[in-house]
Amino acid sequence: MIPAPAMNRQDWTILLALSVIWGGSFFFIEVALGSFGPLSLVLVRVALAAAFLWLFLAVRRERMALPAGAATALLILALLNNVIPFILFAKAQQEISGGLGSILNATTPIWGVIVAHAFTADEKATPGKVAGVILGFGGVAVMIGVDFLAGIGANVVAQLECLGATLCYALAGVYARRFKAMGVPPVAVATGQLTAATLVMLPLVLLFEPPWNATMPTPQAWAALAGLALVCTSFAYILYFRLLASAGATNSLLVTFLIPISAILLGALLLGERLEPRHFAGMALIGLGLAAIDGRLWARVRRRRPVQI
Repeated sequence: MIPAPAMNRQDWTILLALSVIWGGSFFFIEVALGSFGPLSLVLVRVALAAAFLWLFLAVRRERMALPAGAATALLILALLNNVIPFILFAKAQQEISGGLGSILNATTPIWGVIVAHAFTADEKATPGKVAGVILGFGGVAVMIGVDFLAGIGANVVAQLECLGATLCYALAGVYARRFKAMGVPPVAVATGQLTAATLVMLPLVLLFEPPWNATMPTPQAWAALAGLALVCTSFAYILYFRLLASAGATNSLLVTFLIPISAILLGALLLGERLEPRHFAGMALIGLGLAAIDGRLWARVRRRRPVQI
């Protein structure tokens, strides 16, 4: 069996950076939904992000040269990684809170282990990975607390929409591995994916949420959408596809376990929010889960264990 890719120091740095960046996306979505419909929100998000990346390529004087078959693959990736999950999460957050959405988003690595086991040769499920995703998801639930967990059971359709979105993310993570073999760099993958998503979303918005029937968005909504598009989408996807090429799909999807940690720590540092014992307990469980999935710490412990004769 081909060994699964291990994460190096740069991979862990990118993973932590993504957790901070994507930790703010649920807040931005909640603010923007006050002025935008879910389809319009997704269209503006991917269009702004795509425009920024095309500008980035132009400044660096890089051409968007794609090998044969890459355009179709980018369209499929856009559906799995942008169009379907973005619409589902935007619709769901009209009914449920961002906190509950972040819990459900943390099921992504669970789907990731299942999908990678089914469709890859080098990322098969192991006892360590299974234990890791269970510990990680348990840590997220403990850290968020019973107040948000009490909401599980209500708004079932919205929660199923979130779970459908996370399954799409897992499928996208495995599907996107092909671009490394094609020789398509991370910036080109992100640009092509977001451009394809824009082309798909435009007719949907014109059909179901025509702008001439909408009210003028507030400045706060535009600011939130700009942050969502430029930071949480375009820049984040450059990092994500670089991580995916280096560390594989299962490891890359671990970022969803770290998003609640980033949100809580940022609240404590910037807003003076108090850290409670459950936060530290949840972080400890997530840390154990990540260590179990990575595997190197446990392997080192086993090597140091004395042999019984």
